[in-house]
Amino acid sequence: MNSRSTKVAIAGAGIGGLAAAIALRQRGCEVVVVEQAAQLGEVGAGVQMSPNAVKVLRAIGVEPLIRDLSCEPLAFTGRDWRSGRVLYRTPIKGTYERVYGAGYYHVHRADLHRALIERLGDTDLRLGLRVAGIEQDRHAASLKLESGETIEADVIIGADGIHSAIRRSILGDEKPRFTGNICWRGMVPVDALPKGHVELASSNWLGPKGHVVHYYVKGGAMVNFVAVYETDEWTQESWSTPSSVDEILKTYAGWNQELLTTFSKAERCFKWALYDRDPLARWSQGRVTLLGDAAHPMLPFLAQGAAMAIEDGYELASKISDVQSLAGIEEALAEYERQRIPRTSRVQLGARARGATMHLRSPWARMKRNFGFMLQGLRTPESTTHRAEWIFGYDATAR
Repeated sequence: MNSRSTKVAIAGAGIGGLAAAIALRQRGCEVVVVEQAAQLGEVGAGVQMSPNAVKVLRAIGVEPLIRDLSCEPLAFTGRDWRSGRVLYRTPIKGTYERVYGAGYYHVHRADLHRALIERLGDTDLRLGLRVAGIEQDRHAASLKLESGETIEADVIIGADGIHSAIRRSILGDEKPRFTGNICWRGMVPVDALPKGHVELASSNWLGPKGHVVHYYVKGGAMVNFVAVYETDEWTQESWSTPSSVDEILKTYAGWNQELLTTFSKAERCFKWALYDRDPLARWSQGRVTLLGDAAHPMLPFLAQGAAMAIEDGYELASKISDVQSLAGIEEALAEYERQRIPRTSRVQLGARARGATMHLRSPWARMKRNFGFMLQGLRTPESTTHRAEWIFGYDATAR
């Protein structure tokens, strides 16, 4: 170990940045986290925590804090966009813990965020600070803030999202790619819906040019939905652009009435455009590296964006804490890249491919796809329809 604590500055207090901070603190590092938001509040809506992420949350002491606030679905289900017919059903509750070593949780992002903050303890967390850039030499790195303040550290981590200032500082100003998909999100109180209207499952409605996922959060008190639809419209990449129930109902006119009823009871609706980037060959420069969306923004079609960021944070903390002297920091970051880039790149590209599978326009192509779902369910009932066993079985804490 080092003769002194390694100091790490993290830009971004999202899920990945906070997971990294907790893991680094567990290993004795000195950590400062800066966040441009003036206060930490609700960000987004629901988030799916698959077993690979839950293993990390367990290791950093967060799993017990979210267990009662989340919901573990009974199954993954796929439904036809118009008829509502079940196309596939994969068991989750009672199965995933046995098969993958951890459960699968649906949790509100705000609840997960609060749990991470709680585990952060007295870590130096500074709000309302915007990153201007970085400077570094062979011995140290400095995080430059727009306020004029400079934070010196041994390592800087950019966990500041798809529009990362840290990424721009080390890799240049490459714009993310609009994918041709618009996404709506909303929350529906369970009490506003007919009894038993929504199954306790991760339900995925598959249709031409779009799909809708919904599931329970807030301990079963709310239903979260995410509705994705292909469009030529270019809109703002934001989690908080206001939309309306009428806009969603118009977009999904002709879809199953059960689904439209769920939309109609939403308290508020927001929309954003889906962006991503191609996988990178490197994430680091000197003593500066990236994690989460700053490194590998991905479409939500495998529900792995937050999970990959959580894995990144844990494995990066492990690499940093393993160095025997501060001179070994750059090699530690290189080893982090070697371990993470092949996996996150595969997930990025897999998410893109799954979007095409879910949004098939041809009735004939959808029929062939659905027949494949049926055969897979008969042959291997516990297998995931999107062949995600390699994702869920991964254990970042064992590496």
